Amino acid sequence: MPRPARLTHIDADGRIRMVDVGDKPVTVREASASGHVAMSPTARAAIRAGRIKKGDPLQAARLAGIMAAKRTADLIPLCHPLMLSGIEVELTHTATGVAIVARVRTAGQTGVEMEALTAVAGAALTVYDMVKAVDQGMVIERVQLEEKLGGRSGHYRRPVEARARRKAPRSR
Repeated sequence: MPRPARLTHIDADGRIRMVDVGDKPVTVREASASGHVAMSPTARAAIRAGRIKKGDPLQAARLAGIMAAKRTADLIPLCHPLMLSGIEVELTHTATGVAIVARVRTAGQTGVEMEALTAVAGAALTVYDMVKAVDQGMVIERVQLEEKLGGRSGHYRRPVEARARRKAPRSR
């Protein structure tokens, strides 16, 4: 029986391993990811009016996203710990909830896609936690990589039609 193509995170004995990136060149790596927290009109109004008892969910979520990006290697087993040079997390009101965009940058030997995705997830979970007293039916949705730059695989950008579908308002 032919042996399947070698997987990068599996050793010769079939055990999970962390990839050695030591011989890869140091290059600038950037990634952006996005997501959305859909919520009720009541929850959206409470956030905008500053009536969330725990405080401002968008500011707490921004900080949580930054902290999550910095701790990605602690959460995702085979991610390398990285010295991140920049993390931006933006949260904006939408017609159906809160949109989240994270941008992460480093100069290193491996990419920062997972850090950007983790930042979005951490921010979204924080919005949920801060607002759940008003709306337990919120939905964290469409956490996805938007763009990455640097590294052997080069530049990736989510196709325009996929970005347009992602931004289409959904009623709830």
